[in-house]
Amino acid sequence: MAASRKIAALAICVVTLWGLTGAARAQEQKSAPVARIVVTGEGSVRAAPDYALISGGVAVRAKTAQEAAAANAKLMTAVTGALRDAGIAQEDIQTSRYSIEPIYAATQQNAESKLTGFSASNQISAKVREIAKVGDIIDRLIGAGATNIGGVQFLHADLSTALDGARRAAVADARRKAQLYAEAAGVRLGSVVWITEEPASTPPFPMAALRASSAAPTPISAGEDTLRAQITVGFDIAQ
Repeated sequence: MAASRKIAALAICVVTLWGLTGAARAQEQKSAPVARIVVTGEGSVRAAPDYALISGGVAVRAKTAQEAAAANAKLMTAVTGALRDAGIAQEDIQTSRYSIEPIYAATQQNAESKLTGFSASNQISAKVREIAKVGDIIDRLIGAGATNIGGVQFLHADLSTALDGARRAAVADARRKAQLYAEAAGVRLGSVVWITEEPASTPPFPMAALRASSAAPTPISAGEDTLRAQITVGFDIAQ
């Protein structure tokens, strides 16, 4: 009877030890690095922008805040009217900044600054859906009394769709590189395991601020943007 108990206990120990050994082997296999080829792919396409954003506005000075605000409002009414006359819808005109600030004159050292007046500034942005009108609209704004045109950006209404061609080119570039590495290493390239994409961006069209009207029409060219896509791709190595 005692011998049977010893044999049973020994059998349980052997099974337990085998189970622990199997779990350790499974954990070792799980933690082992997976053989993969990881590369980056890049692609680009040329695409014309389909709308523009013009920023600008009016800044005036007066002796009192009320006078500055009134003078600014009068000029801004003319500026926004010029935009609507050019065919810009009201919902495409947005105030980006409005401020009334005191103006102090420089005084002698250690003396209190003297209040000399107030500055009222109203800045807006306008979405121009017909890019060919950008130059004409800038001229209209200056003619209506705008004291500054802060800049012009040419943008894409559906940037993601415009980037699709660049994405396809980036995948092809990644596969080309991975195939080259596989052949050089003497292995066979397997299937794609994962793909990650870097955020895409396009630089805005740069333009210096305009502060004075010109007799000649303002020449503005939208041109084309180079849209780029960059991805990282992991490929399995075929067994």
